[in-house]
Amino acid sequence: MTRRTRGREIALQVLYQAELNSGLGEEEIRRFVERRLLGDKKLSEFTRGLIAGIRENQARIDGLISEVAENWRIDRMAAIDRNILRLGAYEILYCPEVPTKVAINESLELAKRYSTAQSSRFVNGILDRLLAAEAANKNKDKEEGKAAGPELEDEGTPPSP
Repeated sequence: MTRRTRGREIALQVLYQAELNSGLGEEEIRRFVERRLLGDKKLSEFTRGLIAGIRENQARIDGLISEVAENWRIDRMAAIDRNILRLGAYEILYCPEVPTKVAINESLELAKRYSTAQSSRFVNGILDRLLAAEAANKNKDKEEGKAAGPELEDEGTPPSP
C-alpha cells in the first residue's frame, strides 16, 4: 500500500465517522489522523487536506454526484459508498496533480476493501459519468468562449493583438 493510499483510507474513515457523528471536532480529527499515520507530518497534511477540501466543497460534489447517479438519491446510497464517491470526485475535480485514473482506481480499491462486492462497479460507474460530464462541461465552456469571439474595447476600435 502506497503512502497516499493510506492517507486516502484514513480520510475515508474520518469522513464516514464525521457523517455519523456530526459533533466530531477538528482537534479530534487531527489527533485521529496523526495517530493512524504514526505522526508522519507530510502524509497527515495530505490527509487533512483531502478531508478539509471535501468538507468545504461537499455541497457541489454531492450535487454533481446526484446529477450523474441515475435512479439514486445521494441520501439513499450506503454511507461508505457516498464517502468513497466524495473522495474520488474531489480528487477528480479539485486535484489536478492527481491523474484521474489514479483517483478512480484508488476509489475502486477503497470500495473493494470497505464496502460490498457490487460497490466497486457502482463507484466506477458514477465516477466515470462524473468525469464524462465534467469533460463535456469544459468543452462546452471552450466552445462558448470561441463563439463569443474577441470583445471590442470601444465601438470602432479593433481588438488589441
